[in-house]
Amino acid sequence: MSATHSRTRTLVEAALMIALGTVLSLFPLSLVWTRGGSITLLSMLPIIMMSLRHGTKWGLGTAFLYSLIQFVQGISNLAYCQTVWAQIGCILFDYLLAFTALGLAGAIAKPFKNRLAGVAVGTTVVCLIRFVCSFLSGYIVWKDYETAFEWLSNFGWGAWFNANLGEDALCWFYSFAYNFSYMLPETILTVAGAVILYKAMPRLFARQK
Repeated sequence: MSATHSRTRTLVEAALMIALGTVLSLFPLSLVWTRGGSITLLSMLPIIMMSLRHGTKWGLGTAFLYSLIQFVQGISNLAYCQTVWAQIGCILFDYLLAFTALGLAGAIAKPFKNRLAGVAVGTTVVCLIRFVCSFLSGYIVWKDYETAFEWLSNFGWGAWFNANLGEDALCWFYSFAYNFSYMLPETILTVAGAVILYKAMPRLFARQK
């Protein structure tokens, strides 16, 4: 197979994976959280598979294009940002960095001799990186003391945080808990989906030269 044909085939595969991931992201399994975020049916897995199959270069390129599509779909969220810097932070943490990180799965999985373990660990780590991006965004971009206090007060924690740790700690914890609430099930589903698909069709995860 010529290099040109191989590159063309990989480009087509990348386009298909982006399209599949985008379609899956449009039909969440849960209601969209009031401040963004939802549980989807494996919408990240096609992008992760691209990285596992073709390596970091193709993985990051595919994931970056996917992040741009996710940004376009959520561009209306910029209207809620109070400053230009907040808009930049939203673009970076909620979209570009969060979704481009999915392209690192192949690099994380590569050192593992056991391919299944590499797939599972690589998928888990990139999902964790996306969570960290959302967690940072929740404080840096979307910090809202009143909302955080009201939410934590529903569990009897609002006054305790104010009295013992202060407003900043309350906002940090709120961001962690809020993003954890949808990213944990999203991560579990994605890792489980990757493992089940690998066991059923391991050739789909074979590294392509």
